[in-house]
Amino acid sequence: MADSSRPASAEGDAIGFAFSDRDFRRACKMIYARAGIHLAEHKRDMVYSRLSRRLRARGFSRFSDYLDFVEQHPEQEEQAFINALTTNLTSFFREAHHFDALREQLRAVPRGTVVDIWCCAASTGEEPWSIAITACEAFSSETPPVRILATDIDTNALAVATRGEYGIERITDLSNERKRRFFLRGTGPNEGLVKVKPFLQRLVEFRQLNLLASDYGLHQQFLAVFCRNVMIYFDKPTQYQILQRIVPLLAPGGRFYAGHSESFSHALDLVQPCGRTIYRATREAQ
Repeated sequence: MADSSRPASAEGDAIGFAFSDRDFRRACKMIYARAGIHLAEHKRDMVYSRLSRRLRARGFSRFSDYLDFVEQHPEQEEQAFINALTTNLTSFFREAHHFDALREQLRAVPRGTVVDIWCCAASTGEEPWSIAITACEAFSSETPPVRILATDIDTNALAVATRGEYGIERITDLSNERKRRFFLRGTGPNEGLVKVKPFLQRLVEFRQLNLLASDYGLHQQFLAVFCRNVMIYFDKPTQYQILQRIVPLLAPGGRFYAGHSESFSHALDLVQPCGRTIYRATREAQ
């Protein structure tokens, strides 16, 4: 098949770059190798739009030259390439039933036990902060016996998450009690912004982590692992490999929280459903 090339213009691009089928296939292959993200043909315009910004930033006029640069100078551009093709769509208390289930898990913890929780697709932080809020509510304390590890591959998203600062519209759907208890409202130059309170920030550690890594360097046993709305970007073999690494990190009675459109019927030897998109290790079901 002949390789077509066309100037594309997406998401308001004023300047069109030639973007061939070969460029698209190569970009897809590169992000799959680096982050496990599988991009289908219908993502072509998204890939063009996001990477064209990197071409401008680096002063390239051709996609092939930019992709060469990523491969030849990974220390300078590989992370920006990954960040550009990572989707960050999240909100506070998204899929609220999971936080209800987590609250019940935490309330059942024996007194004096310190609990570890891992949010492994933290994005811009709304999910780990929701976990921290749930922990405070479960223990009726600003210092619950909980340690939350929040990781993501995207360094730009992690920078936002670490700051814990958001437009006030991001917490519109939260109750007035939660707004008052867990957020500081900006004034003056910070008007229109909110920031999570310091006691909440002390519960969460943010760290970059690639779920494709062969060794996560984690030795905790987690009562809960939130891995939501990220597995959909991986093919089934990659999902299975990731589950092979995560499941051994679940503590006895631990739960794996998945996204609403994710299922693991191909990995029933590793995890078994035990709730609405909630799983436990198969070893515990036997």
